Order: sequence, then C-alpha cells, then structure tokens
Amino acid sequence: MKTSLSAAALAIGICTLVAQQPQGAPDAILSAMHDEVQRSLSLALPGAEKPYFVEYHVDDAESVRILASAGGLVFRTRSPLRSYSQHVRVGSYQLDNSNYRGRVSGAALYGLTGCPLDAASSPPTYDVLRRYLWLATDRSYKASVDVLARKRARLNSTTANETLDDFARAASVTEIDPPRRLEIDEDAWAKRVVSLSAIANQFPQLESSTITFYTSAGAFYLANTEGSQVRTPVSEAVLRVWMVAQAPDGMRLRDSRTFLAPDVAGMPSEAEMRREITAMGENAAAFIKAPKGEEYNGPVLFEGVAAAQMFAEVMGHNLTLVRQPVLDQGANFFSFGNELAGRKGSRILPDWMDVIDDPTVSAWHGHPLAGSYKIDREGVPAKPVQLVEKGVLKDYLRTRQVVHGYSDSNGRAQLSNGMEGHTASITNVFVNASQSVPLADLRRKLIDTCKERSKPYGIIVRRLDYPSVATMEEATQLARSGMTNGALPVSLPVRVFKLYADGHEEQVRGLAFRGLNAKSLKDIVAAGDDIAPFSFSYSHQVFAMIDSNSPSHPATVLAPSLLVDDLDLKPVEGDSPKLPVVPAPAVAQH
Repeated sequence: MKTSLSAAALAIGICTLVAQQPQGAPDAILSAMHDEVQRSLSLALPGAEKPYFVEYHVDDAESVRILASAGGLVFRTRSPLRSYSQHVRVGSYQLDNSNYRGRVSGAALYGLTGCPLDAASSPPTYDVLRRYLWLATDRSYKASVDVLARKRARLNSTTANETLDDFARAASVTEIDPPRRLEIDEDAWAKRVVSLSAIANQFPQLESSTITFYTSAGAFYLANTEGSQVRTPVSEAVLRVWMVAQAPDGMRLRDSRTFLAPDVAGMPSEAEMRREITAMGENAAAFIKAPKGEEYNGPVLFEGVAAAQMFAEVMGHNLTLVRQPVLDQGANFFSFGNELAGRKGSRILPDWMDVIDDPTVSAWHGHPLAGSYKIDREGVPAKPVQLVEKGVLKDYLRTRQVVHGYSDSNGRAQLSNGMEGHTASITNVFVNASQSVPLADLRRKLIDTCKERSKPYGIIVRRLDYPSVATMEEATQLARSGMTNGALPVSLPVRVFKLYADGHEEQVRGLAFRGLNAKSLKDIVAAGDDIAPFSFSYSHQVFAMIDSNSPSHPATVLAPSLLVDDLDLKPVEGDSPKLPVVPAPAVAQH
C-alpha cells in the first residue's frame, strides 16, 4: 500500500474482511462512502458551525507476511485488511480546525476498534461500513467543533497575525479503476525467504540476522464533499534484511537492505538478492576487523547507491514546506528546520544539475519505481514537478495545506500529519547531471584533490544506514550528537573506505558525518556517468527509522555517484555495549 497500513491501524483501527465483492457487483465500499459523505453535511450542533468539508479514506487490501531467521521460518501469515479514516473540517477554507496542536489532541484520537465485515452473522459491507463512518464522523465533528473554538481563542489571545488560509480549494476528480488482486505463490516465497535467511549462517561474526517479506494488493478509496470519488489500485512487495555484528571493542554494525517493488512480479531474482545478502555478510565480517576511523576533513565520494541515499536523506524533507501549527499554551510541537525554505530562486546545486520529482512514471530502464501513483490522498492528481533547474531551486512539494507563497497543491499529500491534514513527501526523484565522467575518473579526481591538499587519503562512502535499523536509544544518541543549527543529522555510513594515492583501499568503521546538510551539496564538484536507483520506505521520522510506526510510503531516488569537495567526518560518540558473555552457538552448515 502507498501508506503503511500498520501505521494507519494504530490511529484508526483495522477492519478485517472475510469476503471480497463479487466480480461486476456495485462497489459497496465506494457506495457507503459516497452516501455518508452526502449525509455528513447535515451534521449540526446548537450554536456551532456545520462542516464545510468531509472526506473519507479506505485502504482495502490483502497481505502476506513471512519472517525467517538463520534458515528457520519464524512466522507466516495471510491477512485481509481494511482501514479507514475521516477528515471533518469545521469553519471555512480560510479558518478551520486543522493545523492546531493542543495539550489534548482532538479529532485525531477519535476512531473505532476492529470491525469484522461480511461474516456470515453480520450485515453486508455497505451497511456495516456506513454505520462505522457515521459514528466516526459524529465523533470527529464534535471534536472538530471543540478544536476550532480552542484555536480561535488561542489566535485571539496572541499578537500573531495569521493571514494564510488553512485549506486550499481543489477541483473534484473521478477515477474509478479496478482493485489489484494479490497473486502470489506463498509456498514458493516462504521457501525463498527461509533459504535467503540461511545465508547468515555462513558468517559466524553476525550477532543476529532476520529477513521479513511483505506483500499486499488492493485499492485506495476516497470520497469527499467536493464531489471527488476515487478508487485506485495499490500494491507493493518488500523484502527487508537486517544484520547486526559486534566488533571486539563492542562497537555495533547495523546494516540492512530493502528490496522494494510495486508487486512480487517486479521483485529482483533470487540470485540477485542472494548476491546482495552475501555481500552484506562479507561487509559485516570486514567491519569487525576494520580499524576505527579518525577525524577527517576533505573530499568525499558517494559511490553508487550511497549517493541516492545521501540525497534522499539530506534533501528529501527540505523539498517540502512545513507550516507551523497554532499551539495551545503548554503544547509542544517540534520539527527540524527546513534549510531551503524561502530560498526559491537561489542556487542550491551546481549549475549542471537538475532535480525532478515525478510520480507519474512507473519504470526507468526496466526498473520499477516505487513512488508511482495517480492521485494523492487529498484527491489531487499527481504531476511531475521541476524542483531544481540548472542548480536553482524552482519549486517545493506541496499539499492542500496553504503555506507562505503558495495556495495550491501539486499532488504530494501522501503522509498524514495527525492534525486533520497531510504532509508532502518525495515520490520518484530524478537527480540529473548534464556533466558526468566515468567512475574511474571520479576516483582519480578524489586522489588528485587529496594530493593538492597534502592529505594522505580520501574517503569513499558506499552505503549509509538509511532508512535506519538503529534502536531508538542509538538513534536518539546519534541525533543529539549530530544536530547542527537545528538541521537533521545524517545516518551513519556503514561502508566507508580510505582511498590512498596508489589506488588501494582500506575499510574503516565508526565514523559519522558532521555538518552534512543541504547547503553542503553546493560543493558537489563532479558526478559519475552511472545511475543507481534506490527504492525505500520514506517517512519524516529522523533517519526514516524502520518500524518506527510513523506514516510512510514507497519512494525511489535515482542519482549518479557524487564527489563532494569538502566534508567533515568524526568518530562516533558514546559508549559501546558489552560483548555477549559467551560466544554464539555454532550453526550447522547444510
């Protein structure tokens, strides 16, 4: 699914399906949503305003999840899922109950627990779903009236002059496409996942290793009082590998790989995944033997997928605009500063680089792109956006939340923000360089630059821990030590090499970037003639942490290898955990 069902379930409940609609039958879900949308405008409380906008979302899917470790099956499930949410806006497009953070949250907390649908003893989907939408809307409306009153009172008690509208108007859309059906050979995939997990047994240096496979297919539904009706097919397939190793001094390496595709048919071959997972194990073994890195200031080459990872992390959240909410007295709201806010028309990259975000493209040279969709979760059609042209910032990714300088959306509302609205996010990002050289020339330029500056070696980074598999404790420690002027720190590099003048490399460990941010990318001095697609689950959580329960959606960044002229790296701060008391038990090789 384009938005994480597991995250949505925490806020709005999950409805379990036990039957699908017959082929050719009227769509009970869309009918229920449409009819309740029409009724919702009759909501009224004495002395209170009626809703001016109501919207329903339903994510309807069937999923398969398989988990394996060390060649053993941990669990395997097939689960039909249905989740719903509602947005009730009271007031007007100019001022409503959205974008308010109080000491007690309002409508975002109102939802229902699981509701079995279509069981033999239950009414059909249409009746049950209407009842749930009715009750959820009633509760949300009452909460929205209270939130709007609090928001108005807060605005009246402050000197702030809030002149922006709260919600942008949008033309209604109608898009009714067939849902996707989940087509998978479960036994074959269970066998594959178990077999891939056994690769870890070849590397006794590993402390732990797991593989999770998840796939789902279904449809996204939307109906609102502006007249939009949407049913678009959605599906995804994800195989994620975690590995943890610990050096003799206690330093931990956490590494992961994510294989992500629109469906199981688009997943890499088993042979390709086996090669990548084996390389992970080999890197873990080399990490344990590698010396600690030391302070470094100089040119850094981001090679292959590391360049796409770095660009996604450093630029992703800076390409969206976040509006500060109205805060009740005593309420807290924290967001990392946007380094590119207010810099439209300024140079942020070399003049030979362009950046385009385009969710309308589904594949690149046969490689499926994860961030593709037709219509976003606010009912706005997707379209390509030229973000950077010849190094100059031209635009931002936007939702229907009005921000300074913009009063329209360009269809990037994919992540809920918990305040009756959405946050914009990247989709398929194409980083293009009109000037490029072969990778061998990039390495020579790195060596030559180091010689000019009398440095004994340069640094090559081949992978970052992004999205991160760090624990919350580790991430918090890294975030605190890496904060620079309110900007987000960058994930740890997990494959780092010194490149010496004679061309030989030495792997090092335990380094972190210091001060790497969006402004650093003006110092890109060369790009490779290669392109590495990087597909992942994007979120606004720090380091896009995996399993953080934050809303996320698939995205792909395509970028060439990049040589940055001047960056700082420092040894990782903090104590390392102690080694296990006794060595791990031996694993029999088969």
